[in-house]
Amino acid sequence: MAQAAENPSFQQQKVIIESKDGNKLVGILHESGTEEIVILCHGLRASKENFIMTNLAAALENAGISSFRFDFTGNGESEGSFGFGCYWREVDDLHAVVQHFHDANRKIIAIVGHSKGANVSLLYASKYHDVKTIVNLSASHDLKVGLEFRLGKDFTERIKKEGFIEVKTESGSVDYRVTEETLKDRITIDMHEECLQIDKECRVLTVHGNADTIIPAKAAHEFAKILPNHKLRIIEGADHVFTDHQTELSTAVVNFIKETLQLD
Repeated sequence: MAQAAENPSFQQQKVIIESKDGNKLVGILHESGTEEIVILCHGLRASKENFIMTNLAAALENAGISSFRFDFTGNGESEGSFGFGCYWREVDDLHAVVQHFHDANRKIIAIVGHSKGANVSLLYASKYHDVKTIVNLSASHDLKVGLEFRLGKDFTERIKKEGFIEVKTESGSVDYRVTEETLKDRITIDMHEECLQIDKECRVLTVHGNADTIIPAKAAHEFAKILPNHKLRIIEGADHVFTDHQTELSTAVVNFIKETLQLD
């Protein structure tokens, strides 16, 4: 089920898609009038309004390629409760989005994800085999990596003792709560094993910054070892969110997707 903005002449339309759990997933369709469309997936505690998502949508629009950026359950404008883990729930969200556009006779030529959204995109490709191009921006090859950065030292002992960990903002207010269950949901996923389930004909581009301190660039090289149809791009000096390298990032992604269109 979906609803769109009343005036279809706008290049950007708000679209609401129902998730598997019945929550409303809110997204923005950047309509370029093409049958082909790219799905954009944000990272942890981000949203469709994250600058990576909006910049990529603009770059694709400039290239004449339609895209859809949306909020996962419990993020941004979408309904439901935020979950620290919930990777497979987000795969279900992504599947609902893909199905919506398939039903609208659109051809999804690529899924692009950043950080957690990139892991979700790879997991999607391991479970479903209906999208043949994945762009992985700063994903982790091991979902235990980066936990100390998010949760602090001795997080395993603290969560067992207290039952949860509250992650706070810079101002000291509680941003979100991590429970033992949601932590387990994350650390029990074996990305290596899941990537082996991705179709060999599925093209994957991995882009990572070599100055990423949250998920070190080693992750990108690990994906290069696992995935047979893989292209690796390391951006010199770029951090986890490519703060000062948005143009390089957008160029790499758009060029890869243009290659996909030519191959089709």
